[in-house]
Amino acid sequence: MIFENEPLKAIALKYDGDNAPTVTATGEGEIAEEIIRIAKEHGVPLRQDGLLTGLLSELELGEEIPPVLYRVIAEVIAYAYLVSGKVPVNKEKSD
Repeated sequence: MIFENEPLKAIALKYDGDNAPTVTATGEGEIAEEIIRIAKEHGVPLRQDGLLTGLLSELELGEEIPPVLYRVIAEVIAYAYLVSGKVPVNKEKSD
């Protein structure tokens, strides 16, 4: 549940395609606005999910997301690829 008087929150994740995504920025209020502004400026897709933001805001900067969140974060990453018109790179080696 989201309440009107709650401050805006934002979390930024980094995913390198090999390791679990890590938290690279987190903030409330004006800091959240700045995170969002920078993401938009750089064409980073945004997704609004108050529950997920609440869970991720408990992590420390540089911390990997916990395994319990892998599926939902995979859906967020898939969404980001879709809205960006990108296709994930297959890193498997062919023989």
